[in-house]
Amino acid sequence: MAPSDSTVPGTVRAPASAHGTAVERVAVLGAGSWSTTFAKVLAEAGCAVTMWARRADVAEEITARHTNSAYLPEVALPDTLTATSDPARALDGAQAVVLAVPSQSLRDNLTAWRHLLPDGASLVSLAKGVELGTLKRMSEVVGEVVGMPPDEVVVVSGPNLAREIAARQPAAAVLACADHDRAVAVQRAASTGYFRPYTNTDVVGCELAGACKNVIALSCGMAAGLGFGANTTATLITRGLAETARLGAELGADALTFAGLAGVGDLVATCSSPLSRNRTFGERVGGGETIEQARAAQGGQVAEGVTSCRSIRELARRAGVDMPITEAMYRVCHEGADPAAVGAELLGRERKHEWS
Repeated sequence: MAPSDSTVPGTVRAPASAHGTAVERVAVLGAGSWSTTFAKVLAEAGCAVTMWARRADVAEEITARHTNSAYLPEVALPDTLTATSDPARALDGAQAVVLAVPSQSLRDNLTAWRHLLPDGASLVSLAKGVELGTLKRMSEVVGEVVGMPPDEVVVVSGPNLAREIAARQPAAAVLACADHDRAVAVQRAASTGYFRPYTNTDVVGCELAGACKNVIALSCGMAAGLGFGANTTATLITRGLAETARLGAELGADALTFAGLAGVGDLVATCSSPLSRNRTFGERVGGGETIEQARAAQGGQVAEGVTSCRSIRELARRAGVDMPITEAMYRVCHEGADPAAVGAELLGRERKHEWS
């Protein structure tokens, strides 16, 4: 069923939207595995894409050899995809700007880039997390730094394991933006025969789901590392979804979002796949490695859940929402608690009705 590597199926051009011309030129700021994959999708959908890479050697490899061996080894990138280490060059003339740096570095990076952003360009966030200190979602960080309404930022979420999409395995995503026309313009610019984006207007729900699923994936990995099987994983996924939905309800999200691609879809993929950095990190810790050892073994890849469990825990406490799995992951990652001990504590909590 996967499309052949010799063709680029399903090319879709974006028509004009209420915000101007079609999205035909895109800047992708970041050169990690998911940002490179998303840039590949955009290029194969027909957009002219320029990536920004912090390292000049990575930018040169992408442009000259059409590979990014540090993050997507053995994946051929489109000849039309180019990269630069100069952000001004990447942003020149872009009609959409994809922000693809880790959540905790988004503010600093965007502060440096904001004077280079083209007027009227749609800002698209790939980052999943809640900012430490401010407890802001990524669209709120973008809005604050750039001086635009957060609900005009397009948020990408869903079951999007980079290597599978880079291999053109069928997948779907959600593009969330309160400005539906803006979301539709990006949707059409990112649609291929193997990647199907849907739109959603619930930015709050999509962002909370994307941030929380990384924390729940840590717990599933730890359970696997401790030798537990599918029942435990399913329990953690389901109860993790419940606590995420409780937080979403308190903060104004649409309950339906958590039953969709950004909610249960992303959660199942991230909690179940060995390609998930957060699940893999958790499995190492559950198997006996220290947090420092597990972090070193990631080889530069970021497990966002390790930091997110801290900021999400604080956000939940401020909102008065009970999130026991998130609390447990915070204790393991930041207080040195034993994974087996916190697991036993979760099982020993007071019994209650499933929906209370």
